[in-house]
Amino acid sequence: MQDTRKPVANPTVILRKEFDDWAVLFDPDSGNAFGLNPTGVFIWERLDGSHGVDDIVRDLSENANDIPENAKSDVEEFIRTLIEQGLAGYELERKA
Repeated sequence: MQDTRKPVANPTVILRKEFDDWAVLFDPDSGNAFGLNPTGVFIWERLDGSHGVDDIVRDLSENANDIPENAKSDVEEFIRTLIEQGLAGYELERKA
């Protein structure tokens, strides 16, 4: 069964891009900061509630070179880590 949930960034978390597309996420609620490499920034910028994991992996493969075969599981693990840290979650389904 395909997961249709769409991850979304915590709106209180601040992304500060540094040089060479690296970035820092700052969670003002906890005071914690988290470093992101360029791939992490790419994924973070797609956590808008309209991109599913498959969409993110497709975008990544279209915009980067040498994507590993296990990219989907790596993206899922990265998103799971963000969720565990309170930096992201899933968009609630809207009923018609």
